[in-house]
Order: sequence, then structure tokens, then C-alpha cells
Amino acid sequence: MRIAVTVKSIGKRKNALSRIPVELKQTPKTLRDLLEALVEWNIRGLVDKQQMISLVPYLTEGDVQEQAENGKVGFGAVYNENLPDCQKAIDTAIQAFEDGLYRVFIADDEAEELEAPLSLQEEDEVVLIRFTMLAGSLW
Repeated sequence: MRIAVTVKSIGKRKNALSRIPVELKQTPKTLRDLLEALVEWNIRGLVDKQQMISLVPYLTEGDVQEQAENGKVGFGAVYNENLPDCQKAIDTAIQAFEDGLYRVFIADDEAEELEAPLSLQEEDEVVLIRFTMLAGSLW
């Protein structure tokens, strides 16, 4: 199943939302299944990036310009060579959802229950909005 995922962090400098095409192995039946599938997809991408070796890394002028707009210019190297623990990452993502650190919208409707059935269709847009924690003290 192919979906489009958009991630937005409130308070980040980058205002543009980019749709990322994601190919899921199977159609998720619940929000929990969807979150697990997205975490697994993300980990596969990280592992692929860790294994990709560039003998002479370089940045084009366009790369530098684009990264400068985001606030960080770098070669995209992954310095942590340890493989991520998939189950631990899934547990963390589920816990963060339960704690209200991000919200999930599927085709403009908020998904609020982890075990509620989903009616996810091919090419649906899934939006994840991550909330920013405010620093300071309570009075």
C-alpha cells in the first residue's frame, strides 16, 4: 500500500510541509498498526543510509542552499553505527502518541484511538503533527 506522509513540528523554522511517499508492506487495520509500519519503514531507511558509503562526499551549491534554509549544512553522515532496536522504537512511538506528543490525521480526520479500525485507502495522506515542549517553570 502506498500512502503520502507529511510531518510537521510546531515551532520549527522550516514551514514547508513536504509529502513523503511511503510504501507499506500491508494495509494497516488500526492506528497502532500504522504507527508500527511507519517506524519500521523509517528504520529501514536509516539502515540503508548507514550502509551507503560515499568515497568522496560532496555537496552541490543547491544542496548547500537548501540545507542552509533548514538551518544546518552537512553531509548527512550517520555516525552511530549501532542498528536501532525496532521494538523499542515502536514502543517509544506508541508511548509518545499516548502521551499526546503528536497527533495523527488521516485524510483530514484525526485518528485518536490506537485500536480503532482505520479506513486507509491507497494514496491517502497521513499527517503527523509533533508538538513542541515549552521550557520554563510552572508558577
